[in-house]
Amino acid sequence: MAIQGKTMIIALLACFAFQICFSSDAIFYESFEDSFEGRWIVSEKDEYNGVWKLSKSEGHDDHGLLVSEKARKYAIVKELDDVLNLKDKTIVLQFEVRLQNGLECGGAYLKYLRPQDAGWKAKEFDNDSPYAIMFGPDKCGSTNKVHFILKHKNPKNGEYVEHHLKSPPSVPSDKLTHVYTAILTPDNEVRILVDGEEKKKANFLSSDDFEPALIPAKTIPDPNDKKPEDWDERAKIPDADAVKPDDWDEDAPMEIEDEEAVKPEGWLDDEPEEVDDPEATKPEDWDDEEDGEFEAPKIDNPKCETAPGCGEWKKPMKKNPAYKGKWHAPLIDNPNYKGIWKPQDIPNPDYFEIEKPDFEPIAAIGIEIWTMQDGILFDNILIAADEKVAESYRQTAWKPKFDVEKEKEMAEEAAAGSSDGLSDFKKKIFDLLYKIADLPFLSAYNPKIIELIEKGEKQPNITIGILVSVVIVILTVLFRIVFGGKKRPVINNAEATTVAPESSNNQGSGEEKEDEKEKDDAAAPPRRRVSRRDN
Repeated sequence: MAIQGKTMIIALLACFAFQICFSSDAIFYESFEDSFEGRWIVSEKDEYNGVWKLSKSEGHDDHGLLVSEKARKYAIVKELDDVLNLKDKTIVLQFEVRLQNGLECGGAYLKYLRPQDAGWKAKEFDNDSPYAIMFGPDKCGSTNKVHFILKHKNPKNGEYVEHHLKSPPSVPSDKLTHVYTAILTPDNEVRILVDGEEKKKANFLSSDDFEPALIPAKTIPDPNDKKPEDWDERAKIPDADAVKPDDWDEDAPMEIEDEEAVKPEGWLDDEPEEVDDPEATKPEDWDDEEDGEFEAPKIDNPKCETAPGCGEWKKPMKKNPAYKGKWHAPLIDNPNYKGIWKPQDIPNPDYFEIEKPDFEPIAAIGIEIWTMQDGILFDNILIAADEKVAESYRQTAWKPKFDVEKEKEMAEEAAAGSSDGLSDFKKKIFDLLYKIADLPFLSAYNPKIIELIEKGEKQPNITIGILVSVVIVILTVLFRIVFGGKKRPVINNAEATTVAPESSNNQGSGEEKEDEKEKDDAAAPPRRRVSRRDN
């Protein structure tokens, strides 16, 4: 009994030292140290043919749930013991993901599902299964973000709308284990942490933080309003009283010969610019009947290299000072200009006001993704009601693994040399570039900037060039904004109001199928006769 008492004391001390006692406060926790079979339900739908496996994280004895095959759709779900109400309380959602083979195109996020009375079954879990929150990494093409999407019910029309967090954090560009945390608080805030560091804070009711806003606009454009036939949107019109000047010659050419030009001294009039290659010989398999008479390929005439020119000399062309082009009447202000027409605003029938989001309850956790990569490892999925609980798991379950992986990565980079891999400094630079690419005023250029950044990640030796290119794009956009703006048009008398944007049904590029392309075998071209080279 004394030995058992000492053992219990040691266990309690260890629990206190590592703060694991908080685990008793976890609402849900999955470490995947034991087999997931029988506890997690794999979707039986045909399109979800990706195989889930219980696997050790590379370099660790710690297990996780592994995406084992490339280019597959995966779906698996775990029902909670009790339905979780998110209203008027702090809720922390946290999980780890390790992209052991990187992530070029795919999702690695979780879906927190509503109760099954919303119309879904565990064995039929798919993209259409109703969720309350979607959270986690997604990267493909220009998409590079840690999603946070809230599905919220409009109390006026009963429709569920996806509300996407604006300017979410980027996905870390390495193959280490990272921990993602979303903290929902009773004061309507959500905070997104990556590896314990706050990357984003947002207010659920702010139109600046979510797209579309949870609270719709009070007014919307009248869908039945039509532009009057006599509405004139032309700010400028040709001057009807203008007359073409008598000396305006529309037929004068843009360029004329330079009559003052003189042929350079030493010009070789009798020498062609190209001559037969003296080293060319007819191939042994050349058939005159089939291939025609053999002609040696042409090369630049070596005599022309030291001369100012060869062949027939012609006077160069110059700009015609008399050229004016086609005459057009100058533009003047349009006296009938009424501005750019827009429909009249009417009260929004779906408008409502709330003081707090009407969160849907959570009854299950699901992973439903489409990805081109294998090696994605999910681990330590946690739901807690206390930030300290989530922090304790980060310190005891994630941090030791990450430190080992980081140390190994740094050692490999040092051994391979800076030219063979991204240094820690370069990774910070690329993470910063991804954040810059997500700035609202660069939205039109986001795909191009992302393409440049990804090229730099794959080819570290051109990092400086990538940085210069991105800076040039940003400066160009700023220049256009400052100096290229047009005069704001006058609008009709309708009051300017904010229009509620339409809801997006996209749940991330990881769920979008790539277009399949068929390639026809090109027929081999017939042998061509070697002839004069095209100028």
